[in-house]
Amino acid sequence: QVKCIEVVEAYVERIKEVNPLINAIVKDRFEEALQEAQQVDKLLAESPGDDYLEEKFPLLGVPITVKEAFSLHGMPNTSGLVSRRNVIATSDATVVSRLKQAGAIPLGVTNCSELCMWYESSNRLYGRTNNPYDLQRIVGGSSGGEGGVLAAACSVIGVGSDIGGSIRMPAFFNGIFGHKPTTGVVPNDGQFPNAQGVRTSFLCTGPMCRYAEDLELMLRVMAGPGVAKLKLDEKVSLEKIKFHCMDHDGGSIFVSPVDKEILQAQKKVVEHLESKLGVQVQRVAIHKMKYSFQIWSAMMSSKDSDGQDAQLFTDLLGDHGKPVWPLWELMKWLVGMSSHTFPAIALGLTEKLMKLNPGGNAKLVSMGKSLQEEMEALLGPDGVLLYPSHPTVAPRHHSPICMPFNFAYTAIFNVLGLPVTQCPLGLNSEGLPLGIQLVAASYNDHLTLAVARYLEKAFGGWVSPGEV
Repeated sequence: QVKCIEVVEAYVERIKEVNPLINAIVKDRFEEALQEAQQVDKLLAESPGDDYLEEKFPLLGVPITVKEAFSLHGMPNTSGLVSRRNVIATSDATVVSRLKQAGAIPLGVTNCSELCMWYESSNRLYGRTNNPYDLQRIVGGSSGGEGGVLAAACSVIGVGSDIGGSIRMPAFFNGIFGHKPTTGVVPNDGQFPNAQGVRTSFLCTGPMCRYAEDLELMLRVMAGPGVAKLKLDEKVSLEKIKFHCMDHDGGSIFVSPVDKEILQAQKKVVEHLESKLGVQVQRVAIHKMKYSFQIWSAMMSSKDSDGQDAQLFTDLLGDHGKPVWPLWELMKWLVGMSSHTFPAIALGLTEKLMKLNPGGNAKLVSMGKSLQEEMEALLGPDGVLLYPSHPTVAPRHHSPICMPFNFAYTAIFNVLGLPVTQCPLGLNSEGLPLGIQLVAASYNDHLTLAVARYLEKAFGGWVSPGEV
């Protein structure tokens, strides 16, 4: 009904209008995108039939954006690290290449936190990204630019990655959908920094979008042949799902209590499922979830099966040069001389402290393994857990520094390897997005995606920030 060139032009105009406020896209490729749109229109005009094209190019002409940590040919690939300011990608990350082959048209790359290891998307290279619902608030991280650009209707779908909640937190703070697939299904290669050692089984690349139906289509394209491991062709009967619900982590001393309005939103979901589907939502209290942050930290810094130590964050900060000395960087930061952000320096210091307690870490790693077994047994082939995406709605800029471990609500599922979909649930009394995590056992992504589609219809899904 509309030409591809018109669609791309509309998104380019939208970005020009909104990006000066939110600073989500850090480098655009508008000229190339418009040329690619013309080629799509030409292909459609000459095409023998729509069915053939739809099968071959399921995303033909769809505008997308990509987290700057992924290689997108001709675009910067710095992950917000000042020392990489001149690094330009000469190829595409595997998932980016698959999306392009499916016909998608990249509009540009989006901001992330320095080295993708903090939940505010701000760095010394591109500055800070602002939440489209309230510019004084964060978009989350590390795929925060992606969350903001999608929420602001500047893109249709986007590529994110997640090792501690980096897809789901921005999706939650920005009122969109984000899916962390079962570990090992979607390839992670072509991003910087990439996971090494034990972390390769925690990092996940996945789809982010405004509409729930796009998650599965994107996941199929991004996973490529790996999609065979998932049961995406199985029909899901929602009435047969065994729903479980947990309101909070049990009261960790490191983490904020869950906001009343987030709890109310979750309660409404439970009531809706029970009244409309006739299911019984089982309340559960999983004791080990209280130690989510400690388990995630210990597992992130543990040795892999070959006995290799986890890569040091301070080495990554140096990016193939000399490792960074976090204490020295802190001194420089205090007088405005460091090229690193405070969260990155603080993470380097924390890493040094973690090394001081190997015995405690080993205990936590084994607790993580037994929590994984407990979760897989609880969820089984037909279970979905409802769990808060974060204890608070989008915080104000800089305030995550005061509560640095709140990301434990998402991070625990990375080390457990489970598929999780973050689903928006409308706005709170201040006009900020609410949401919920839907968790299933490994390779049961089809269950969380089906529930997300259902909840979108029931609760309205994405709400345009312009309507607030």
